[in-house]
Amino acid sequence: MVENLNMAVVWLIAMVVLLVVEGLVPGLISIWFALGALAALLAAALHAPLWLQFVWFIVVSIAALVVTRPLVKKYVNSRVKPTNADMIIGKECVVTERIDNLHGTGAATVGGKTWTARMEDDSQSAEVGEVLSILRIEGVKLIVRK
Repeated sequence: MVENLNMAVVWLIAMVVLLVVEGLVPGLISIWFALGALAALLAAALHAPLWLQFVWFIVVSIAALVVTRPLVKKYVNSRVKPTNADMIIGKECVVTERIDNLHGTGAATVGGKTWTARMEDDSQSAEVGEVLSILRIEGVKLIVRK
């Protein structure tokens, strides 16, 4: 009886800690385990043996994760917000410094801004004044092609 009371306190503390972590960290991280701790707390309150409390904790945590994670991923932070930089993808840029991937050199301007630039294909290079297409942005580099 005392052991179950102690375990109920342990599960209650675990649940509170997991909920506090959930509140402090962006995104859903520990809510599923807090639900598992609640299930284990209920099992302890019903005088279930320790092994069964752990089984309930694991089973409910995994079930909550499996059932809700796809919904959470769909509705929480599912919208990709384009940045101003994304607006230049597909546009043309002008080479201002010879682009040579093997030597790690290259710059291009687009929209009045100068960017570090690299060719899509390492075997190609581009000379100053050439007009290239912007394929994507990797970090702060434009990936371009002729």
